[in-house]
Amino acid sequence: MIEVTGLTKTFGSTTAVDDVTFTVRPGIVTGFLGPNGAGKSTTMRMILGLDRPTAGTALVAGKPYRELRRPLRTVGALLDAKWVHPNRSARAHLRWMAASNGLPASRVEEVLRQVGLTEVANKRAGGFSLGMSQRLGLAGALLGDPQVLLFDEPVNGLDPEGIVWIRRFMQALAAEGRTVLVSSHLLSEMAQTADHLLVIGRGRLIADTSVDAFVAQASEAAVRVRSPQLDALRAALAERGHTVRDDDGALVVAGVTTAEVGELAAARSVVLHELAGQHASLEEAFMKMTGGDVQFHGTGADSVMKGGL
Repeated sequence: MIEVTGLTKTFGSTTAVDDVTFTVRPGIVTGFLGPNGAGKSTTMRMILGLDRPTAGTALVAGKPYRELRRPLRTVGALLDAKWVHPNRSARAHLRWMAASNGLPASRVEEVLRQVGLTEVANKRAGGFSLGMSQRLGLAGALLGDPQVLLFDEPVNGLDPEGIVWIRRFMQALAAEGRTVLVSSHLLSEMAQTADHLLVIGRGRLIADTSVDAFVAQASEAAVRVRSPQLDALRAALAERGHTVRDDDGALVVAGVTTAEVGELAAARSVVLHELAGQHASLEEAFMKMTGGDVQFHGTGADSVMKGGL
């Protein structure tokens, strides 16, 4: 378990993390989301003892990271896939990590098999592709068979096959009862990977909730309806005071249920070809909840052409 209480980090006059409190529970994948500059990486670095908090505490398995005698046995992390001496082989890199925490060399071979790197274990890590580097980073995180795992942007730059592999890998780790915290900018991927979300903006915690609840909180109920009598249906909905917008030959009606639209259509003898409830995607919910917390805003291509960057 990870327990963060009142965590704050300032750099001069800038507050990167502002009084953040949350708990990451075992047995599920917890997604850590936020715009660029929101404080995600700084928070993870404080959990791992790489940055000292200005205020507050971050505990891993009930202790600050610096008090863990053999940290790899308690917590594993992938923060930078390229953090490895480029002239070392994958096997040599992992053996060095194992020796630093009193782990047997046999454990190196186990994690190499687990992440699918056995056949390239003697190759220089500096020549690895990004996908192979991510796998090596995962192997390092798993070396001590820890119960707590943190991954910072683990799918960045990967092809679709690599993304699916890492998604399933993280879900399997959580299914074993481990605590898994993962940050990512790929919101569509987080929607398929995470069970719970922590959302941060400008250093402050915005949401601590399930994926479904987060989307529902940021969504307005709407119904999409298609009919060969679209004009008649539009007029009937307008009479009832419903907000209607056109969408590719269909109507989207805000603030109603499918039952209400279906009953109204039946009362007016309007034939329906489609009637479905609509829900926002995680991306849409995220933009709505964090729109005011983005550090830098663009105004489209014109801003680039006019020196907006």
